[in-house]
Amino acid sequence: MSDIRFDNRVAIVTGAGGGLGRCHALELARRGAKVVINDLGGAMDGSGGNSEAAEAVVAEIKAMGGEAIANGSSVNDEAGVQKMIVDTMAAFGRIDILICNAGILRDKSFSKMTNADIDLVLDVHLRGTFKPIKAVWDIMKEQGYGRIVATTSSTGLYGNFGQANYGGGKLGVVGIMNTLKIEGAKYDIRVNTICPIAATRMTEGLMPESVLAQLKPEYVTPGVMNLVKEDAPSGMILSAGAGAFSMAQIVETKGAFVAQGDDLSAEAVAAKWDEITDTSTRTAFKAGNEHGGNMFARVSEATGG
Repeated sequence: MSDIRFDNRVAIVTGAGGGLGRCHALELARRGAKVVINDLGGAMDGSGGNSEAAEAVVAEIKAMGGEAIANGSSVNDEAGVQKMIVDTMAAFGRIDILICNAGILRDKSFSKMTNADIDLVLDVHLRGTFKPIKAVWDIMKEQGYGRIVATTSSTGLYGNFGQANYGGGKLGVVGIMNTLKIEGAKYDIRVNTICPIAATRMTEGLMPESVLAQLKPEYVTPGVMNLVKEDAPSGMILSAGAGAFSMAQIVETKGAFVAQGDDLSAEAVAAKWDEITDTSTRTAFKAGNEHGGNMFARVSEATGG
């Protein structure tokens, strides 16, 4: 198997001043990419900010003989994101890879969560994924090449106490991926998501030290490299942690036709509930029209139409 290389490729990694983003950026640089290190440098709750963390990672890359520049823009600030793109194009002339990694936490039970807690987390995780992708999209279309990775979470896929805001944003990026994998296909733009479990400042205090010791951020990065390589998949949710990897999918049961017209009632649905929820046959659809096709297939089976 040949080595995975990124020679002559240009990558932007958001939230790359530490943790997962730093590991992704360093590995891209080791494998030949020119890297833009984006980091606001704020606290975990999104307050404050400076570019010292980004500059430190740039220094690491330059020390290993690589090329990198720093950017301190907020991923939710439209002007800041545009500056990041302008600076990247001025320095390197193209953008091949975008890894959206920036994130914050404002964990509270839903009763105690304020609208400000909801807005800020959605701004960083959801809009802070949308805006950088939107900014690079036409550049990648023009090139006929692009690799994009958004960062989801088990909280978005499965739930976690005290993280309704975070989970909403993190599942939202899967929705972005599911459409852009379709729109980007003809331009060789491949869009995936990574679902990491890693010991970073966002997970400190949430797990025992013995567990955190196995969850090194660098144990996630090899999976990300496979999501941005030349022959990367598209539309994949890759889970990664402690050196283990798996694929997550949204699946749907075969379902059942119940009735139409006056025969369709809540009670009629209840009578078919076991068939509707039978998980012995499950499908991962590639696009929304396949979901509709599944519904009409059940109708056709029942009515012969």
